[in-house]
Amino acid sequence: MFVISLIAPPGGLEPALVSSLEGAYGAIGPAVWLAPDEAAEFPVAAVPGNLDAVRAEIAGMAVDLNCLPAENRRKKLLLADMDSTMIGQECVDELAAEAGVGARVAEITARAMNGELDFEAALTERVGLLKGLPVAIIETVIRERITLAPGGHALVATMKAHGARAVLVSGGFVQFTGRIAGRLGFDEHRANRLIEREGLLTGEVARPILGREAKVSALAGLAAQMGIAEADVLAVGDGANDLGMIARAGMGVALHAKPVVAAAAPVRVDHGDLTALLYLQGYGREDFAPSVTP
Repeated sequence: MFVISLIAPPGGLEPALVSSLEGAYGAIGPAVWLAPDEAAEFPVAAVPGNLDAVRAEIAGMAVDLNCLPAENRRKKLLLADMDSTMIGQECVDELAAEAGVGARVAEITARAMNGELDFEAALTERVGLLKGLPVAIIETVIRERITLAPGGHALVATMKAHGARAVLVSGGFVQFTGRIAGRLGFDEHRANRLIEREGLLTGEVARPILGREAKVSALAGLAAQMGIAEADVLAVGDGANDLGMIARAGMGVALHAKPVVAAAAPVRVDHGDLTALLYLQGYGREDFAPSVTP
């Protein structure tokens, strides 16, 4: 059995649309509303063949449509990318803006995240342009330029309250992931390290560079360490370097992702925020961790 999931920004999901799709997809049970006018789901016997076509048809309504296996939806490990996923920015781009090379670095970042460039080579080139930047600028960027993505606190806190572990796995930098992981309540963080010397960035990244394969290895290693199956993992990201872990996880989600990632991911969220990942697992609004309930 499968579940058709419909999620929209608060107030954006029309009951008429849910009813229409129940009929069109031959629902084998009534719709359940996980949050009024925001998230609903209903069971079906098979994956609809026209899912992509209907998704495109309702895109103008800002509704995310997905089909998920009904079994084992609540995951035991959250593996999340940081840049443009758990935060609203790309940290290297923000550092580059401070260094006066923002436009050049942002262009490379966009191409790398869409899979047009080799991730390691692109990261090395971008970091090289940061040479000589004072390390103290990192604190300024975190304080003045970095914003947490909506719904992140609720996602992490709710999954942890139900026994899951949360790990931030980023192709960015530990100088940022340490702070972001702490603010959001992640249990652990892994990322690349900008090399510092005498208070300045050297323009180098410590080896080995954490990229696509390292994220896949993190998924496999953490699952083995926890004694869980990879089917028990929820992985979320937006860039091409996230595709490996998204494909490997029991629930792989492309969140506001680059086109190549959205097209390849088994589950996609184009309109909702990070709380959509809770609805995808079957959590209702009443299940959200009390201290962070919207």
